[in-house]
Amino acid sequence: MAIIPCGSTWVAQWGICPQFMPKSYISNRISTSRSGVNNRLSCLAASNSSLFSRDSFSVLSFVGSSQTLHRRRGARFIVRAESDFYSILGVSKNASKSEIKSAYRKLARSYHPDVNKEPGAEQKFKDISNAYEVLSDDEKRSLYDKYGEAGLKGAGMGMGDFSNPFDLFESLFEGMGGMGGMGGMGGMGGRASRNRAVDGQDEYYSLVLNFKEAVFGVEKEIEITRLESCGTCNGSGAKPGTRPSTCSTCGGQGQVVQSARTPLGVFQQVMTCSSCGGTGEVSTPCNTCSGDGRVRRTKRISLKVPAGVDSGSRLRVRGEGNAGRRGGSPGDLFVVIEVIQDPVLKRDDTNILYTCKVSYIDAILGTTIKVPTVDGMVDLKIPAGTQPNTTLVMAKKGVPVLNKSNMRGDQLVRVQVEIPKRLSSEERKLVEELADLSKGKTASRR
Repeated sequence: MAIIPCGSTWVAQWGICPQFMPKSYISNRISTSRSGVNNRLSCLAASNSSLFSRDSFSVLSFVGSSQTLHRRRGARFIVRAESDFYSILGVSKNASKSEIKSAYRKLARSYHPDVNKEPGAEQKFKDISNAYEVLSDDEKRSLYDKYGEAGLKGAGMGMGDFSNPFDLFESLFEGMGGMGGMGGMGGMGGRASRNRAVDGQDEYYSLVLNFKEAVFGVEKEIEITRLESCGTCNGSGAKPGTRPSTCSTCGGQGQVVQSARTPLGVFQQVMTCSSCGGTGEVSTPCNTCSGDGRVRRTKRISLKVPAGVDSGSRLRVRGEGNAGRRGGSPGDLFVVIEVIQDPVLKRDDTNILYTCKVSYIDAILGTTIKVPTVDGMVDLKIPAGTQPNTTLVMAKKGVPVLNKSNMRGDQLVRVQVEIPKRLSSEERKLVEELADLSKGKTASRR
């Protein structure tokens, strides 16, 4: 924003980049124009002014000659209003770390988006977190006290380089049951949330079926290997008779913060503690499960495969997957079906395809042939005058619809007419007579 004098009128202009200059330089430059400028600026920054306050002019520079300052119409002030981190937290500039932390906790509880649904609450929460991140760090606070936000930028920390405000919130409320009794909210349960039960992972098994087993269904007994709760430690992972202690790596927080200074600024990453696995506690591991709380065992399961499954079908058996940790629910068992193809019958969804061959005489005169189906050999009537590549439908001789065994597809029979490559003299004579007879009929029609 800029304040531009136009005769006796001063106009506010936005979008002009700030210019930072030492305060001593600014005061010297302004003192030369006390009669022409300071009076106007004082009016604009008066205590009862709704547009500006005196505290809002934290960075002020003047462009132009000091000798002709009050005479030039093109002279302009450039003013930038910065965030006051102390005001945001409601503390004084000589506040101690404990006072700053206490103020942050109080405000964070009030403005957290999961608690405060008013418009602007989330942005206020982020501003509070940003202010605390700066003022709680001695190095950043010192730079801010001396140079303001410009000092933070000069140190390689831009205004977009703050940590995730929600991670900061969680780290400060660790071990306090979340927000003072509101630890049930997502991501704010502190260490208790990291000690919560973890559901077991799903287990997968590949089952191979032949063609007819897939069509009509079958009952199979399969053997799987999965993680089950350790009977020695009852799933706790701790050696019986021992008690867990606070993890020395993370101090019981379950997380560690890694910081790295780069040319773009200071980057911080919150990671799960590798020493305790995020629980915040360590214990003497159980000799049976080596501290995992689970052991791998083999189990036989009776599985009923429904009619109509195909390659790629998945059957879900609830609760037969890997055991959970710390009392978590077990995962599920997924059985993936693979079907061995039949050398004669081909499957197309719920239909079965079959190709048969008949002689040209049978195609002309008609006949009945035996056709293989999933139900066995079945008679199929070939109508007289059947043309090559005709498809005949055998209704309800296909695959049952999955989970609807009373509904079935069809078997589609494609007829191929065989034309002999060689004829005996007698066969040739008969065919020629038939040809002459056919030509006579054609001529009589004309």
